[in-house]
Amino acid sequence: FRHIDGAFIYGIEEEVGRAIHKKIADRTVKREDIFYTGKLWSTFHRPELVRSCLEQSLKKLKFDYLDLFIIHNPMSLKPGTDPIPKDENGKIIFDIVDLRQTWEAMEACKDAGLVKSIGVSNFNIRQLEMILNKPGLKYKPVLNQPQQLDPDIELLRIFGC
Repeated sequence: FRHIDGAFIYGIEEEVGRAIHKKIADRTVKREDIFYTGKLWSTFHRPELVRSCLEQSLKKLKFDYLDLFIIHNPMSLKPGTDPIPKDENGKIIFDIVDLRQTWEAMEACKDAGLVKSIGVSNFNIRQLEMILNKPGLKYKPVLNQPQQLDPDIELLRIFGC
């Protein structure tokens, strides 16, 4: 496998997609040899926006599916065209979203065949348990990818680090 870790917020999905397809075209790799991780950005946490974010990534990458789609972080931001919305004083504008509903929309993307696996990133114990204890949970997160620059000390203790 070749793992490529991408995200909507990085703003380079088209370039990454072109590079991957170039290597597929010259037979260096096959699509099934690549494990591509994409991420749901914080302005798309509302359940009705989840699939839109995923479809934008798929279109830019020119992929039919992602191998893994994760919630980039548990902090929801105000939806809109600005990826980091700010008020007139320059303060970030957050949104209030029940991440259990976001997770249900992620599950629907998996059911639709748009992603093979779903997970989370930068969730603390309480946030992860909220998903795991959700009534009607169809799929458990396959991973919680922590940001290495600012690790959650509680998570590190649990994993024996």
